[in-house]
Amino acid sequence: MTDELAWETLDSEVAYACPGFDIVHEDVRLPDGTDTDFDFMREGDSVVVLPFTAGGDVVVIEEWRQAVDRVNRGLPAGSMEPEDDDPEAAAHRELREETGYAAESVSHLYTAEPANGYADSTFHYYVARGCEPADDQDLDYNESIRVETTDFDALLTAVRDGTLRDGRSALGIMHYALFER
Repeated sequence: MTDELAWETLDSEVAYACPGFDIVHEDVRLPDGTDTDFDFMREGDSVVVLPFTAGGDVVVIEEWRQAVDRVNRGLPAGSMEPEDDDPEAAAHRELREETGYAAESVSHLYTAEPANGYADSTFHYYVARGCEPADDQDLDYNESIRVETTDFDALLTAVRDGTLRDGRSALGIMHYALFER
């Protein structure tokens, strides 16, 4: 049964493609019968990892972000890849690739659609525990990442005072602080 608020997609095409996302153009019919168009970003599923060491510190990354022209501090995160069986596998992979750390265990924290008005992005949040250095980073060609550890309370303070501005990371940190701590 179709919801009375649903739009009907009449045609869909990729208007622009690049590594990481596509821009999709759709011709749609609104519930009142009006024909119009709609563009959105197709990014797909990603994982965001809140990794705790055995000692209770959090593994964080600092990464250059060209779009905002600065180094961004946050949690390891990345897109699911075709070889990932599920988001949990992607969480293990992204943690190891971006930080060189391996987790003893990971558990699902939360799933969010952070910008569903203009993107199909879905973020699967995981808490990783027992993280230990295991290997060298295995970065993508366009990643510049520095790894460090910090206390969770310091990380939460950085969200509160606005010095940690990465929205993906802030959401995961706040969700953990509110519901899991």
